[in-house]
Amino acid sequence: MSEHAEPKFKPADDPTFGLPSSLASLQLPLLGGGLVALIIGVAMGFAAESEDMPRFGFSTYLTAYMYVLTLSLGSLFFVLIQHLVRAGWSVVIRRIAECFMILLVPLAILFLPILFSLFFEGRLFVWTDPNYASEHGLDSKMWENKQMFLNAPFFIGRAIFYFVVWGGLAVYYWRGSTNQDETGERAATDRMQYWSGPAVMAFSLTTSFAAFDWGMSLAPMWFSTMFGVYIFAGAILSAHCLITVVTYVLQRHGAIKDEVSVEHYHDLGKYIFGFVVFWTYISFSQYLLIWYGNIPEETEWFYARQRGLFGGLSLVLILLHWLVPFLGTMSRHVRRRPGLMACWAVYILVMHAVDIYWIIMPEARHLVHGNIPSMGGAVGLIASVLSIVGMTALFVGLGLRVASGNRVIAVRDPRLRESIVFENF
Repeated sequence: MSEHAEPKFKPADDPTFGLPSSLASLQLPLLGGGLVALIIGVAMGFAAESEDMPRFGFSTYLTAYMYVLTLSLGSLFFVLIQHLVRAGWSVVIRRIAECFMILLVPLAILFLPILFSLFFEGRLFVWTDPNYASEHGLDSKMWENKQMFLNAPFFIGRAIFYFVVWGGLAVYYWRGSTNQDETGERAATDRMQYWSGPAVMAFSLTTSFAAFDWGMSLAPMWFSTMFGVYIFAGAILSAHCLITVVTYVLQRHGAIKDEVSVEHYHDLGKYIFGFVVFWTYISFSQYLLIWYGNIPEETEWFYARQRGLFGGLSLVLILLHWLVPFLGTMSRHVRRRPGLMACWAVYILVMHAVDIYWIIMPEARHLVHGNIPSMGGAVGLIASVLSIVGMTALFVGLGLRVASGNRVIAVRDPRLRESIVFENF
């Protein structure tokens, strides 16, 4: 819809509210191709393992998995916060986020290889190695206290709890929204709004602890109270980018062209710019506090990421994950150009993948003093890229599968009209 066009209100069964056939036909190629690429990538990751890098295979899978998990979690938070604040502007794009948040259910199945790694001592999480403490000269009492939290049964129990919470929230809000498409019941909106406050609190706690479990515990002696917020910031930023890209692609294929306007892209652009700043603020704050404190148990994590190729990657993140998109999305004129915002969103999604890689892959090395983390050479780098691309293709294919059986817009949401006529001030 052009910037000054009159809004058009269509019936709920309008064909432009469904997934275009040109996109629906991509389901099987994405699912099949993604699965093949993921298997090849992970297999190459295991092939790249060496005495100095014994955890490369499982780390490759975890990197790809955490990337799509953050997209799905960010989408869930987007839905929850829209209901919490009774937002009207976002109704026309909220279903896109809903299609990706419901993928938390199949993502629970894709988490099984990570649980499977617990049966191989030290092959992903080093705290599963019974000789880890003695080999690294750790105080036995301190390590016993660590293992009260870092042990396989408790780890598995927490993982199940996280997915029960996330899956329960996703299913509840998905059913409430899609059922409303058929019934038009306003009470559904009221119920979702009523539970959004407790849902956000449950989401925040489980997401933070999942970040501690699946990211921070890769280096069990390292700790940062800001790490959960760091993962959260990347997830929310990437979710807004995902929504922007998918919205633009849908419109290019003929769906929701009259419902989503430059006003909505403008708001998405503002959120993308804001969360670029927020991600940078959390990243810098975490680094500054650890650098200033200069405690060995804290600094070793950043020290490993300031050496070798990962040191260069740290500079890449500073320049290309913060400075470039910060300057690129600052202008109002950029935010009001859908094609340009879609390009920036794709760019930030790529940088988010680099960020997840930077978090996880340095821990694939053998932890000995003076060891410089490696990217595994050409084979290791290709393995990581293939794994992320394959997992992303699977994720998008599943999203299209969900969207193909439903409308891509909440057609009977009571705030739909408000959303269509929305204008920025």
